[in-house]
Amino acid sequence: MKVCSGLTAQPPLATHPQRPTPPTFHTLPHFPELAVPSSRQAFGPAGLGPGGSAPGPATVQAWYTDDSADKPPWLHHAEPVRPVGLEQLCGLGVLYWKLDADKYENDPELEKVRKERNYSWVDVITIGRDKLPKYEEKMKMIYKEHLHLDDKIRFILDGSGHFDVRDKDNRWIQIFMEKGDTIILPAGIYHRFTPDEKKSEKAMRPFVGDPVWTAYNRPADRFGARRQNLELLAQTA
Repeated sequence: MKVCSGLTAQPPLATHPQRPTPPTFHTLPHFPELAVPSSRQAFGPAGLGPGGSAPGPATVQAWYTDDSADKPPWLHHAEPVRPVGLEQLCGLGVLYWKLDADKYENDPELEKVRKERNYSWVDVITIGRDKLPKYEEKMKMIYKEHLHLDDKIRFILDGSGHFDVRDKDNRWIQIFMEKGDTIILPAGIYHRFTPDEKKSEKAMRPFVGDPVWTAYNRPADRFGARRQNLELLAQTA
């Protein structure tokens, strides 16, 4: 589960003070399959190459954005393309690796991740116009820049989308996520999410203890989790 040179998945940088880790580890519940088309082709800028859905060495697709208002959110890559690698993401506290999305209900590697990181509660969410009530309203909400007081974990089971995160110089980095991709955004990092043009994604959301979805829109520098993240960013070369 090595995600970059010298770095493996570490315990969460911050956890909610009112959410102690439960003493027992619950097995994955059964989640019925939903008819969501698989996305196996990357929709990143030309030259970054497709990803893949099979587990194996982590190869991330990420790039700096130009935030052009005249482009769809998933086409905000700078010209020329400025790719971002795993080492740089790791410096921001972002962890990334591949898992087998086709056997997530009984995958020993996923079970190992959950035990090591105390993810005792999970659910599966499907994002799509015909599956998520008030779809447009919710997509606008999660595209607003925000942070969480806990790490944010997403395991993409089907479909695709993009997470944007801020680097130490406050520039946006866009990370393409497709089937099999697993990402952990550290507590306190400013980020946002958007689906791509397929408007469809199915993802697992693990939590430490009871689920907390509270988002704090920027500015939210008053929180300890943000200060902790800034300390981490200050160590980035």
